[in-house]
Amino acid sequence: MFTATAQTLLGIASDSKHLGAEIGVIAILHTWGQNPLLHPHIHCVVPAGGISPDHRRWIRPRYAFFLPVKVLSRVFRGKFLAGVKCLHRRKKLQCAGPAAALANPRQFAKLLCRLHRHDWVVYAKPAFGGPMQVLRYISRYTHRVAISNHRLLAFDQERVTFRWKDYAHGGKQGHPL
Repeated sequence: MFTATAQTLLGIASDSKHLGAEIGVIAILHTWGQNPLLHPHIHCVVPAGGISPDHRRWIRPRYAFFLPVKVLSRVFRGKFLAGVKCLHRRKKLQCAGPAAALANPRQFAKLLCRLHRHDWVVYAKPAFGGPMQVLRYISRYTHRVAISNHRLLAFDQERVTFRWKDYAHGGKQGHPL
């Protein structure tokens, strides 16, 4: 996932029809969501521009956001799925339990076709105000536990009950789990 993300950002940024510059990126793997089911995704912090190929000047983006989000989404999808396909072909993916059928190359190919047809989401926020805002953003994902104390409602020696946000329904408070 990190490789596909880095290749996507660096490749599109270096393309002269988008930015035409070398950029830096900080990427953080986040593996859960509010509920806290498995939800792997990456948070990236990128500069608002990059260094020209000759390393002599700063290049500002042409777009309201750093790079075109639709392009990022499509390129990331292609690179990520190509990587998964390569792992499957080299027998480096474990297809067990509910995913056991995917060990069959035809079933796996059908899944890849469905995933290629589906739009992938790249969510982009506008530029931060400065270094302190960047540090606050990053620290939320590098120094946070899955369920913080203020979300805990009860513990009966067997079960934990906690609050969560239901992003599928507009971020409303989820029913205690």
